[in-house]
Amino acid sequence: MHSRSLAQIAGAVSSGASSAESTATRALAEAAAYDAVQPQAWISRCAHADVLASARRVDQRIAAGERLPLAGVPFAVKDNIDVAGMETTAACPAFAYTAGASATVVERLIAAGAVLIGKTNLDQFATGLAGTRSPYGMPRCVFNREYVSGGSSSGSAVVVAAGIVPLALGSDTAGSGRVPAAFNGLVGFKPTRGRWSTRGLVPACRTLDCVTSLTMTAADAALVDSVIGGFDPADPYSRPARAASEIGVPFRFGVPLPAQRQFLGDAEAAALYHAALERLNAAGGSAVGVDITPLLDAARLLYSGPWVAERATVVEELLARNASAIHPVVRAIVQAGQGISAVEAFRSFYTLQGYARAAEALWDVIDVLALPTTPTIYRVSELLAEPVALNSQLGLYTNFVNLLDMSALALPAGFRQNATGFGVSLIAPASADRGLLELARRLETMHPLPEAPALDTAPRTHTVKLAVVGAHLSDMPLHWQLASRGARLAQRTRTAPVYRLYAMRGHAPPKPALVHVGAGGGSIELEVYELDVAAFGSFVAEVPAPLAIGTVVLRDGSDVHGFVAEPRAIEGAEDITSEGGWRAYLRRTRASTAR
Repeated sequence: MHSRSLAQIAGAVSSGASSAESTATRALAEAAAYDAVQPQAWISRCAHADVLASARRVDQRIAAGERLPLAGVPFAVKDNIDVAGMETTAACPAFAYTAGASATVVERLIAAGAVLIGKTNLDQFATGLAGTRSPYGMPRCVFNREYVSGGSSSGSAVVVAAGIVPLALGSDTAGSGRVPAAFNGLVGFKPTRGRWSTRGLVPACRTLDCVTSLTMTAADAALVDSVIGGFDPADPYSRPARAASEIGVPFRFGVPLPAQRQFLGDAEAAALYHAALERLNAAGGSAVGVDITPLLDAARLLYSGPWVAERATVVEELLARNASAIHPVVRAIVQAGQGISAVEAFRSFYTLQGYARAAEALWDVIDVLALPTTPTIYRVSELLAEPVALNSQLGLYTNFVNLLDMSALALPAGFRQNATGFGVSLIAPASADRGLLELARRLETMHPLPEAPALDTAPRTHTVKLAVVGAHLSDMPLHWQLASRGARLAQRTRTAPVYRLYAMRGHAPPKPALVHVGAGGGSIELEVYELDVAAFGSFVAEVPAPLAIGTVVLRDGSDVHGFVAEPRAIEGAEDITSEGGWRAYLRRTRASTAR
């Protein structure tokens, strides 16, 4: 599907060069093949017979003379969007219900000739930006499955990036349609609030929610907008389209002041962002440094203000009846909202209005804001270990957009050496959607989208990483205990500077003890090995006291399993922290003995 745009698919079906049925058959085959890699991308799929029947109806409509802008285009929808006759779960089985009618956006796609393939996974109740908060499994970046897919529209991003469908619908309250687009090399379009109907969408924050699209190109996103945008009298939050100025040539694009450009140590992301700004310059833009402090301050309100209480309204009954059915991280977030008073809510509204007024002033000096979609990306293991703080960091440049009633378009801007995607977001005032889409199409014409890496389809055995600091290092006396279990060296690195290393007394062969002390500690040399789960278990069973296997923090801030020591291990032991590692200590002692 990657080689054909939505217009090309629809054109081929409309002209008779192909059929909607054959196109749907290919999509079903792609879905079945990719299931072996990431079955967790889907929550439910339409029956094959129903998909093919829908496709045949499209072919019949074409034969009858209808002109369908999305004739035969396969698509998927996030499973917080209603499809008549299918369950809507919002990734919570205890919440699930069978929809009596399809959401307006689904109805409009089908009316335009698109063919539904199924419903995709998400962070439960669309609360998260990583894709790790679902009982249906954790979708992962399609190019490197060690890393998160982004969320909450995780499954929607995966099925497009994997080439199963060329279009998927997501939703976006804090960046849920833009973050997964960035990580998977896609275009994520978040229209102005109310531009696309949200009737039939399970709310996250009903006053802020937007349905979004995930596509391969901005041209595809523009076509989807032309089909499903427009006022919906059945949606109380729908707004008639307003005229907005175009973003012509030349144009001014805002960039954060240097001190506000945060990449959290991700040097590749910083370089890719700089390259994207150069492309904007080449397209007729001129960079304007702007203070984005009001935007960042507004972003913090999303999870510390009344909008958390708004999330709680969606699951209030479930919280009272069966709170344990909600993912623990999601539950903690929404339960906090139940304690927010009306007084606190109004104070937050007043505060937000001040930020909004400051944000409005931006558009006097710039036409569009160009920000990193996210400052960095994280491994799945990292998000599981630190689910709230790291998730929040992913929303640094996205959380304010809906609060401040802006339109946004996330564009792919290259790939890191680890094959994960980096994205840049173009952000403009409400109703500037067509201007954003046209600017993005100009950029695509001048600078073709970066070529995506190969899909990560290698079979994976679940493994565990283990840090060793002493007798199990390579070429050391006990290394055979790792080698015999097929352990693979993952990296040579150091601990965070929070440890002390001791040479224990009376052990043969000699062994060190690694002790976490916090401030005043040193950084210790170590090796990290990767073992199959069963091999790791058998290894741990043989670790003798006073050593044990605990958690070791590496110098990059990540943590792995590793050797730690009980307090008795340092009784009479020599503090060798200043050596920087066990090898250096052994070299010194051997040199002393030789003299």
